[in-house]
This record gives sequence, structure tokens and C-alpha cells, in this order.
Amino acid sequence: MSIWKQDTDLARINGWSANTMIETLGIRFSAIGDDWLQATMPVERRTHQPYGLLHGGASVALAETLGTSAAMLTLDPEREAAVGLDINANHVRGVRSGTVTGTARMMHIGRTTQVWEIRIENEEGALVCVSRMTIAVIPARVVVPH
Repeated sequence: MSIWKQDTDLARINGWSANTMIETLGIRFSAIGDDWLQATMPVERRTHQPYGLLHGGASVALAETLGTSAAMLTLDPEREAAVGLDINANHVRGVRSGTVTGTARMMHIGRTTQVWEIRIENEEGALVCVSRMTIAVIPARVVVPH
């Protein structure tokens, strides 16, 4: 059974990223299931740290993008918005090139908070980063879109 309350068309969801850091980093939503959302990010100059490895901050940006976007899909956008409250990340494997794929899965959906786990893997399916994110659900009138 699907947890989504909004249209899950990937083109629509990718449209949310226009003119944002998400677009700048090359993050693209790539797949969606009944209770998970997936996105990819290239590992290249925009996402490297000085040693030529995937920057941990880029991994966290991918994780937060997935967590807040997935959370938003579970809400009524006329009444509610999802904003990050807390995020942690464990970086377990370096990546020099290619593409990483993150998958967000719901751990808890409450009235005022949500918790999501985001696993980021390399092209071989090996774990690169695991993140847990807490989302605050706030009234939509508090958030002013750009």
C-alpha cells in the first residue's frame, strides 16, 4: 500500500529542483515505489572534495534532498510542509567517479515529525553512506516558495 498523498510523477518531482542546489549538484529523482524514493548524483568535480573523492557534504545534500522530498510526498501541500530538523550521516566508502544512488525509506510518519533512512550506494551496490533524517511537519503557510 502506497504512503504517498501526492502525484508521484518523476518529471514533476524533478521539477521541484529547478534553480536550486539540487540541480547544481546534478541530483535527479530516478525511481519511486510504494514506500521509497530514489535519486542519483554524479561523482565528479561538482561533488568532489580536494582529494578527488565524493564530498561528505554532497552525500548529505543527496540524503536531505531525498528525505525532505519523500516526506513532502506524504503530506497535503496545501496544509503542510516538510523541513529538515536533524540529519546524521556515516560515510563508509569512498567513491572517485561514476554515479551514486540514494534510496529513502520511511521509518516513522507522525503528525508533527517523520524519520527517514537514506542509504547511498555506488554503481556496484556497495554502501557509501547511511543517513537518518528527522523531518518537522509544519504549516504550509510558514514556508514561502521561491
